[in-house]
Amino acid sequence: MAETHEQVLARASRIRAVIFDVDGVLTDGSLFFDNEGHEYKAFNSRDGHGIKMLKASGVEPAIITGRTSNVVMHRAKNLGIERIYQGAEDKLEAYEQLCREAGLSHDEVACIGDDLVDLPILRRCGLAVTVPEAPDEVLARVHFVTPQPGGRGAARALCELIMRAQGTWAAQLALYDR
Repeated sequence: MAETHEQVLARASRIRAVIFDVDGVLTDGSLFFDNEGHEYKAFNSRDGHGIKMLKASGVEPAIITGRTSNVVMHRAKNLGIERIYQGAEDKLEAYEQLCREAGLSHDEVACIGDDLVDLPILRRCGLAVTVPEAPDEVLARVHFVTPQPGGRGAARALCELIMRAQGTWAAQLALYDR
């Protein structure tokens, strides 16, 4: 289902919200636990800054993840993400709830996921994105594959793609290029 760059940009130009999966997208998918069962995750700071710039550009970030973690809540708060759906056994149900609550059509939502559990959303949203290390079944069903891997710049790549398509990248860059 991969599309031309022009087709991807056309889809990205309509996006008003982006759904990020956590494990495998905002992280590299590794799960770390100490002896007491406390969970640790490593997030990429440039991915986080990309999400902040995207939000400042008028596109709402959201998280839908199958796991539940306090670490995710802390990271979301740090990034200003208000729509967080954790423990989503049925990610499609969380997606439909987000669309209803935010008043969004499917064409106005992008999603970046990395595994089979993300397919129901990826098959419905306006811009379906994955990471290069995703399974073949996911790679074959998205509009765009980020050049960077999950947890290592994939989220930033999507944020920049959307900002460029919507003409807001230059304004974000200007904040730093002075």
